[in-house]
Amino acid sequence: MKIMYWSDYACPYCYIGEARLKKALKGLDIPVEVEMRSFQLDPYAPVKSTGDTQTRFANKYGISFAQAGLQIEVISRMGRDEGLDFKYATTLFTNTMDAHRLTKLAQSKNDPALTERVIENLFKAYFTDNKELADKELLQKIGTDSGLDSAEVKELLSSKQFESQVMQDELEAFERGIHGVPYYIIGDKFTISGTQNSDLMRETILEAYNNVL
Repeated sequence: MKIMYWSDYACPYCYIGEARLKKALKGLDIPVEVEMRSFQLDPYAPVKSTGDTQTRFANKYGISFAQAGLQIEVISRMGRDEGLDFKYATTLFTNTMDAHRLTKLAQSKNDPALTERVIENLFKAYFTDNKELADKELLQKIGTDSGLDSAEVKELLSSKQFESQVMQDELEAFERGIHGVPYYIIGDKFTISGTQNSDLMRETILEAYNNVL
């Protein structure tokens, strides 16, 4: 059974969703293929961070600076509750196209463990280490440290390789009426929208699997 989900590395709920999906799948004795699809929250985001997260959050949602700080802390606590070293307040928001392209390179190797390492390391770089994900030197290191060939990563980052695949993922999301992430399609029939708890995710996965049989 396949689980497809749309996600972005600058999305706090997506990182939380990663942790909860892993918990939901842990111990399940069923064959599951998991595939992340690309979804840039802001395709026009700059390659260098400008401004702080709290101000950007307040402007995005039309709330006060203080209210934004409280909301950011609530989300951060959700991440910490999942065992993540979650530092949302000090993230450096930049364009995530190259991060998604790096993920596509990993997926092209048909090695789920490799892809999982790349995804984990990209989320960690943003939410724990507070790095700029548009930084090509950073992406080079993440790719190589995760197990990708250094020369292939370098070639990727100096080209437009996999850009069309990222955009195709986003077009498919639009065609499916997906406007926010994370968004999961399980067994091509069941869906989960947003950040749900791991128990609900597990129940939905089992229900989807039983309907496939």
